Amino acid sequence: MSSKAIAMGMLLAFIWATAAHAQYPAKPVRIVVPSSAGGGTDIVARIVSPKLSERLGQQIVIDDRPGAGTMIGGELVAKSPPDGYTLLMCVSTLATNPVIYRKVPYNALTDFAPVTLVLSAPNILVVHPSLPVKTVKELIWFAQARPGELNFASAGAGTGPHLSMELFMSMTGVKMVHIPYKGSAPAMIDLLSGQVTTMVATMLTGLPHVRSGRLRALGVTGTKRIAAAHDVPTVAESGVPGYEAVQWYGLVAPAQTPKDIIARLNADMVAILRSDEVKERFAADGAEAVPTTSDEFARYIRSETEKWVRVAKSAGIKQE
Repeated sequence: MSSKAIAMGMLLAFIWATAAHAQYPAKPVRIVVPSSAGGGTDIVARIVSPKLSERLGQQIVIDDRPGAGTMIGGELVAKSPPDGYTLLMCVSTLATNPVIYRKVPYNALTDFAPVTLVLSAPNILVVHPSLPVKTVKELIWFAQARPGELNFASAGAGTGPHLSMELFMSMTGVKMVHIPYKGSAPAMIDLLSGQVTTMVATMLTGLPHVRSGRLRALGVTGTKRIAAAHDVPTVAESGVPGYEAVQWYGLVAPAQTPKDIIARLNADMVAILRSDEVKERFAADGAEAVPTTSDEFARYIRSETEKWVRVAKSAGIKQE
């Protein structure tokens, strides 16, 4: 093939790609949720997706892919075509999985193109009412007297709630048995039935059950109390000074997704997250909408990864 033909082919490919980007989106966009339906990540995705659908002019399809500490869904997106039609509503595990697992099927820092941080929220330490404790201090005393007898649920090994509890145990010296589930929804079902007694739950999944009286809240995991549960103290002020573990959610695309598509998605998501309706919806559940630039979110993912590496080493957590 002549150099002229090659050049012409490259020019046509460039023109086609440019036209394709200009038409984005020309078909429905899929948001993969790497946890079970009804869990915190799924709730976040379903709150913002109708708004994003309106702005993009295309249907948003929510695809729940739970399992392996959110790595199944993460791997699916990391290996998807970088065309803006498959996105990941990621959660804190994007930064913590490398701390827990020796083999992670993607690199959180290089295999994704960050769009924006979406939401930040403290978790909430809850217990089944059958457990005879009403404060964090009482839980510590009760567990210390029964090392290894109490259990706690999580949305999966390496998830934010799991590491939040590991941090709690390392700072208090208590020993409890970890019962991992494939998502926060099935974990919450067993907690509500009393099959497990304790859990660090997301605000989105835990707070409604605290309000209904089906669970007892002992503390929030952030640095300050929240308006949505103003009578619940922080874990730090309840006997574990310096304790902090925040759950966050964000939107990412496969690496190499064209920058103009990332910019379009970022602009639309930032507008959605700044709307009073969405801010108030999240605030009612003790969460805060935190729109960022793509670069700011990339830096945040890196800083969170470095933080939990330090926590894992301090707590003696070994990779699985």
